[in-house]
Amino acid sequence: MARKYFGTDGVRGLVGEAPITPDFVMRLGYAAGKVLAKTATPGMARPTVLIGKDTRISGYMLEAALEAGFAAAGVDVMLAGPMPTPAIAYLTRALRLSAGVVISASHNPFQDNGIKFFSAQGTKLPDAVELDIEALIDQPMGCVHSEKLGRAKRLEDAQGRYIEFCKSTFPNEQDLRGLKIVVDCAHGAAYNIAPHVFHELGAEVVAIGNKPDGFNINAGHGATAPKAMAAAVLQHNADLGIALDGDADRLIMCDANGRLYNGDELLYVMVMDRVARGDVQGAVGTLMTNMALEVAFKEKGIGFARAKVGDRYVLEVMQEKGWILGGEGSGHLLALDKHTTGDGIISALQVLCALKRSGKKLSEIAGELQLFPQTLINVRVPAGFDWQKNPAMVAEKEKVEKELGDAGRVLIRASGTEPLIRVMVEARDAAKAESMARRIADKVDTQLAA
Repeated sequence: MARKYFGTDGVRGLVGEAPITPDFVMRLGYAAGKVLAKTATPGMARPTVLIGKDTRISGYMLEAALEAGFAAAGVDVMLAGPMPTPAIAYLTRALRLSAGVVISASHNPFQDNGIKFFSAQGTKLPDAVELDIEALIDQPMGCVHSEKLGRAKRLEDAQGRYIEFCKSTFPNEQDLRGLKIVVDCAHGAAYNIAPHVFHELGAEVVAIGNKPDGFNINAGHGATAPKAMAAAVLQHNADLGIALDGDADRLIMCDANGRLYNGDELLYVMVMDRVARGDVQGAVGTLMTNMALEVAFKEKGIGFARAKVGDRYVLEVMQEKGWILGGEGSGHLLALDKHTTGDGIISALQVLCALKRSGKKLSEIAGELQLFPQTLINVRVPAGFDWQKNPAMVAEKEKVEKELGDAGRVLIRASGTEPLIRVMVEARDAAKAESMARRIADKVDTQLAA
């Protein structure tokens, strides 16, 4: 069944426009609460949900609306305040709660916001549960009797608990002494967490993007704007740079020369470290993963599989294969022996661990992987636009694929979080990849204009 509200990463949109309005979010909380109440174990305490958020100004309003909806459904609420998305996944599991909810639009600008859920196991909700919630959202909202209303309380020391968890994923026999690291928090949810993690493990930390004001999340900082990190690394003569996005589930890094490394390259570093220890069979990427990674793994006898774009789909394939490593070029990286979901801080620690163990620099390990040139163009489209039902678009894609042959590939997909069509062309020749991607993007514009 097609989803009406949930995308690949929860419900997301422009604040003040459907569905990110106070009334809808309250009904969403009520519907989710009713679904959770149905699955509660008889005889046990009432369902309890943990709510966290990033640093957007709209988080206060949406948090209050969610809290009201859950209370009306008879579900207790614990409030964690500004916390990374993966922190809520961890705390939900660690505290044995019914579910976790994060109010965030991840890498989007402050005008957007969203709601995403985690199960009691700290994983994204199964599609079936999201569909059960959707089925109740549009029904009239009710309210339990007064004696059954949910209560709300603040979770004490949520930040400290998560900092210790992150540190626990780094080997006890190692530390980060002698490293100077720039940590860019994107003025987001990790602003008061990530710098402490790396500092407490011994690194000299230069924190940037750590002064959120409700409006500056992801603005010129973080994983989607990594040039600020690279510039700071050069300015402070640092050894490495770490850039997270607004909810800290993405990671981009740079070396001492300011050279940026994306998720594909960082996944390669993580996999090579596990190969050296003999505890990895394969890794999962997505349809967008650079062909060079697939080729390199094949040459080394390492399994590789592609999932649909989205960390939830990467996770599904990882679980099917029984593999522990996977990720996306955007910086969503998963290490299932460390956490149940993608985590920018923990992924950075895995890369740093690989460097420490090997005694090599990031440029040396990642430099073994020569990425094929890719051009990605985002084209804004009306909501619901389906390029696959447009004959001219399909014909143009097939024409480009024929011209590329075995020397490249084409991927056109609708964004799961924004009204965009993403056009990606990969080829051994950079100029060819760019010109062909532009041809397809121009075709989209032409069809929309018509």
